[in-house]
Amino acid sequence: MSDPTHRIVFHYTPKHSSWLNQIEIWFSILVRKLLKRASFLSKDDLKTRILDFISYFNQTMAKPFKWTYKGKVLAI
Repeated sequence: MSDPTHRIVFHYTPKHSSWLNQIEIWFSILVRKLLKRASFLSKDDLKTRILDFISYFNQTMAKPFKWTYKGKVLAI
């Protein structure tokens, strides 16, 4: 699987990566606001609609995600 000619490449990230929560939140917004029950004519149509949504989101809806993690002590 380390052959660069393979179509699929696995990237391993730690499960405790706090930035993953923010990415999951953003993808949740994308799904709820654009993709759910949507229909696209082609991959190019999908790409265009996603890029348009990102532009719209950045201009009208974007705000910092509220960080709620309280900093629990990690078990040793």
